[in-house]
Amino acid sequence: MRLRCAVLDDYQQVATEIADWSPVADRVETVSFPGHFAGEDELAAVLADFDIVVTLRERVPFPASLFTRLPRLKLLVASGMRNSVIDHAAAEAHGVTVCGTASTSTPPVELTWALLLGLARGIVEETNSLRSGGPWQQTVGADLHGRRLGLLGLGKIGSRVAHVGLAFGMHVSAWSQNLTKEYADEVGVQLAASKEELLSDSDYVSVHLALSDRTRGLLGPAELALLKPTAYLVNTSRAAIVDQDALLAALHEGRIAGAGVDVFDTEPLPADHPMRTAPRLLATPHLGYVSRSNYETYYREAVDDIRAFLDGEPVRRLGREPGPAGQAYR
Repeated sequence: MRLRCAVLDDYQQVATEIADWSPVADRVETVSFPGHFAGEDELAAVLADFDIVVTLRERVPFPASLFTRLPRLKLLVASGMRNSVIDHAAAEAHGVTVCGTASTSTPPVELTWALLLGLARGIVEETNSLRSGGPWQQTVGADLHGRRLGLLGLGKIGSRVAHVGLAFGMHVSAWSQNLTKEYADEVGVQLAASKEELLSDSDYVSVHLALSDRTRGLLGPAELALLKPTAYLVNTSRAAIVDQDALLAALHEGRIAGAGVDVFDTEPLPADHPMRTAPRLLATPHLGYVSRSNYETYYREAVDDIRAFLDGEPVRRLGREPGPAGQAYR
């Protein structure tokens, strides 16, 4: 009798097509779910008859309470090699092996620039106007060359965003709590003396920090008030790093020129969420990592994880991570 594998949040319904599942087809029945299960009760009911679950990024929390309700679960595969919403200690206690996959930072770098450029040149407004017979040229684009790009975070993604900014002829500054001048010099950017200096001096600010107790709410009302009225804010990292109410207020009151956002406090975003109708906002439904190459890697290696587990030799195992699980941010 074949084991049952559930593939969660397959929004585009490509999981079983974008990778070859034949290596495990004789031992595993795979069922893809295109919708999102928002509550634990619903999720526990749906997954009760599954032995394997494939979950994408950090869309679905797996706290201890959920593992308790899934006694049949033996393997959990998450894309990427890091997942903050899985309680790894609980998985171990319930005999569930947790495995990951490779992932690339290229897609979120590219989306960051798509949002930034879209904001700067009013792409959405101008396209909508052109298609609807509206005014011919209604916005005056903001320049990139010679302007300052401020990066909160200069890790794998932030440093690559910096290189693109430099190629555009921008002045690039960066700040994070652990960033050193030596590393900033190595990347070729200026180390901001403080978070406050970076925010007040920048024409564009882009967030590239991991979510932690130190970064949660890092940009609140006081910090957003430091931004120039002509400045743009882009967040493709984690919604909780930016105070959502403070951002909405800044957008509605016109205290910043605009924001590009790919991450939200609740995902999928409810139909009546204020982010859907906020002015000066260019928003995308968490597309940062959603690209063909990334999906091919995620699901190809998910199949490999399942095959290796069935052969008794699990690969790419994920261990315990600090901090409580239970709330999804990506």
